[in-house]
Amino acid sequence: MGSQVYEILSASTRTVLQRTVSDSAVAASITLSDPDAHEWLNAMVGRLERRIPDLKERKAFLTTVYYEATRAGLDPELVLSIIQIESNFKKYAVSSVGARGYMQVMPFWVDVIGTPEHNLFHLRVNLRYGCTILRHYLDLERGNYFRALGRYNGSLGKADYPNLVFNAWQRHWVYSASAQREIAQKIKVPNTIQGTQDSVDSIAYARQIGEILKLVPQSRISLDLRTCSKSFFW
Repeated sequence: MGSQVYEILSASTRTVLQRTVSDSAVAASITLSDPDAHEWLNAMVGRLERRIPDLKERKAFLTTVYYEATRAGLDPELVLSIIQIESNFKKYAVSSVGARGYMQVMPFWVDVIGTPEHNLFHLRVNLRYGCTILRHYLDLERGNYFRALGRYNGSLGKADYPNLVFNAWQRHWVYSASAQREIAQKIKVPNTIQGTQDSVDSIAYARQIGEILKLVPQSRISLDLRTCSKSFFW
């Protein structure tokens, strides 16, 4: 896989991202307040069994994914798809360019928005950074998931990485059609294509997302995250 590319951030953007990664307050436990939430967790726990055999570890991992994804305004299943492509759920994965952990975060981000004690191999630290970075790229690209995923991978404008993430989502992590419908609506397809590869790739990506909406039922996920064990995340 590729990697995030170092970019000079404005002072205001840097401050916002610093606040985001440093806010580590989490409540003491988790409560599933909706039957759909139990169904979601049970479905994901089963799907992860081959990759994370220990049940307690799987639940802790999924709890962290859900918390950090929703905290950043991301779909948890999208984050699972990114983790699958980036590290195949290997906590201590290191890429050839030095990206680390589940979401393959580049170490320069610690210098830019973090503090020296932030260990990118820690579950929650890694997911906090990864989700924050993807949220930043989504904001930068005004909600265009195709381009934001390209930025996350350091391959802006190319279809390979967004397609890999989407295919992983489609094959392994589909649960709620509603979230994917929202993503499909946010993809920015250029008004004039003129044969440009970026336009063609964006249109193909939008069509792929449209296809998956035919395959899955409507469902809602509701978790009460006011209480989450700190031990889950560090």
